Amino acid sequence: MKILVLLKQTFDTEEKISLQNGKVNEQGVEFIINPYDEYAVEEAMKLKEELGAEVTVLTVGPSRTESALRTALAMGADKAIQIEQDGSEADEYFISNIIVAAIKNQDFDLILGGNASIDSGAGQIAIRVAEILGIPHVATITKLSIDGRIATVEREVEGDLETVEVELPFLATAQQGLNEPRYPSLPGIMKAKKKKIEHLVLEELDISEEQLGARTELLDQYLPPKKQAGRILTGETADQVNELLQLLRTKAKII
Repeated sequence: MKILVLLKQTFDTEEKISLQNGKVNEQGVEFIINPYDEYAVEEAMKLKEELGAEVTVLTVGPSRTESALRTALAMGADKAIQIEQDGSEADEYFISNIIVAAIKNQDFDLILGGNASIDSGAGQIAIRVAEILGIPHVATITKLSIDGRIATVEREVEGDLETVEVELPFLATAQQGLNEPRYPSLPGIMKAKKKKIEHLVLEELDISEEQLGARTELLDQYLPPKKQAGRILTGETADQVNELLQLLRTKAKII
């Protein structure tokens, strides 16, 4: 079995976001594997241990993203591919197209990705890849088992649980609860340093000019306004309700 994991490098969840000249300042920031993508890496590792799969991890981004691939290799991935891209004019349409251009001549039985990225909040790229490749996809999975060429997948749907059977090859996106990602071991870290990462540049990919163009444009970025201090209403309950209604009408203007 051959498994491909799509991963993205994002800000550490503890990092403070700041803007400089209208752009997110990356100076001195700690980067990690997008947490949802980490679930995907862990699931690939579990399948590798159960079924003997070969796991390849792939990311798109600048040179710093190599550290995310090294982490995945230290977790147990066998191969890594980095598509070099500086991040400018890179929307989900663009990124999914260049991923497909890089893998379209390779046969993967299973492609895994995260349900969403914690920086942009988008959850499009993996599903777009499945659509372009013409393979089935199942989103936000919380359980995965494979028997032969048939996979049984569970996913949470509107507070309920849905079970889906799907034939390989297919793509799935990982949701929280799928597993508990392992920490890279020291031997794994040492082995990862010696593993070769395949670097691809856009000029090497068979992709048209139209597919390279972004379909969305970022017009502005700004931080949310500082939270103002709250106000505690006092007095009889009926008086508090009347005052609250008046404030919602006249000050907040939401009713």
